[in-house]
Amino acid sequence: MRIISQTVAQAPYEWLSAWERARKGYPFSLRIEMANGASLVLSSPSWNILCDFDGTIAVEDVIDSLLDRFGRPGWEVLERDWRAGLIGSAVCMAGQVALLDMSHDELQEHLGGLRIDHGFAAFVRATIEHAIPMEIVSDGLDHAIHAILANHGIDGLPASANHLRQSAARRWELTSPFSVPGCRSGTCKCARVDAARQRGGKTLLIGDGASDFCAADRVDFVFAKNRLIEHCRAAGIPYAPIASFDEALALLPDLLDGRLPPRTVLPVPAPIHQETLA
Repeated sequence: MRIISQTVAQAPYEWLSAWERARKGYPFSLRIEMANGASLVLSSPSWNILCDFDGTIAVEDVIDSLLDRFGRPGWEVLERDWRAGLIGSAVCMAGQVALLDMSHDELQEHLGGLRIDHGFAAFVRATIEHAIPMEIVSDGLDHAIHAILANHGIDGLPASANHLRQSAARRWELTSPFSVPGCRSGTCKCARVDAARQRGGKTLLIGDGASDFCAADRVDFVFAKNRLIEHCRAAGIPYAPIASFDEALALLPDLLDGRLPPRTVLPVPAPIHQETLA
């Protein structure tokens, strides 16, 4: 693409097109020729970021907080069966969501009281400044993710998560648009990693727990919180431990400049998904 002058009417649209492609993670190349003869070439980002939500961005687990407040009897049995390995998280979550007894207003009021990592907004701004595509990958609830982020002034981040739908005045149901055959999770994070790798560039995962273990095995580098730290250490996965997004933001220049060298990721066959319990 060429922009002969910044005053040409189409220029803003060409810029928007390039930005949209970067935001969505698609490969692109944009050459801008200025009136003074100088040129600037923008190309696909060298990194894609996949970020967990519950316990990573959100301070607490959203579905757990909803069940504690609005869950009808029976959700604890599903939780025990999941922890015992009798069911996967997709079956567990769908059953638990069906046991929520709350109105839409009660849901919104509850989500309005949930906090996120205090450094996340600044981290998002940095990814925009560097044109690094970031996607939230979560085995949680899409509505909750977007509502909580909006409550903190953050809009427009793409999210791959389970879909929450209101089926009656006080009843809810769950679907999993990002599930794959053979994976017991509602959102297959490994599949999201594979999709990011196909777009080109390297992939950074930011996560905190068991739902991130499989994906961590497939990315180039990990910013790890909590239990994910020990998994990366034990598995020999290149990672940096973080306690907050303030620390993630401080590490970002080193990652982009190659001072946190990623491993060589070779093509791998489709995994046999075995969910690790939280």
